[in-house]
Amino acid sequence: MELFALLELMGTQYKLIVTLMAILLFPLLLKITKKLLEKAIKGKVDVHRKFRAELLLKIILAFVVLCLVLIFWGIELRGLLVLGSSLFAMLGVALFAAWSLLSNLTAFLLMFIQNGFHVGNWVRIVDGANHIEGRIVELGLMNVLLEHVDGHRVVYPNNLFVTRPVMVLNKEPKPTKAPVIKRIIGPKKT
Repeated sequence: MELFALLELMGTQYKLIVTLMAILLFPLLLKITKKLLEKAIKGKVDVHRKFRAELLLKIILAFVVLCLVLIFWGIELRGLLVLGSSLFAMLGVALFAAWSLLSNLTAFLLMFIQNGFHVGNWVRIVDGANHIEGRIVELGLMNVLLEHVDGHRVVYPNNLFVTRPVMVLNKEPKPTKAPVIKRIIGPKKT
């Protein structure tokens, strides 16, 4: 009986030691991923995009470390995965569709690495026969905020920004001229 209790106590202490090591190694892992991110972007990215990418990497790394610690403690992740996937599916339905959310986040990472444009650039997004022009005001996790020459703001989803042709313009486009519509009420004068 005492031997079994001693082995159980040692197993619990071993789990606590490994958990403590994981907690202590987490900042080191963050530092390593931050250095890898710096090498990938090579200083060509504005501060806001870099901050958002670092935040996304921190969240992903924390989630992975937490899952590994939970597995080590013997907690089955099947139940948590079912619960998490159910909640995520409900959230996805509530916020249009889960694929849209994931595709916008993935597109943000692609835009972050691509580095062909940055905040302040004037761009034209071509969508078939139509196009949208504007100055990039913000590159967010879910969308790009453009400011049109006329002062209007356009919120454009990241997944469309990545999949459509984007022209980086050399100079500010000219303001659009609104068509003048003359309405004649009553009979025409002859």
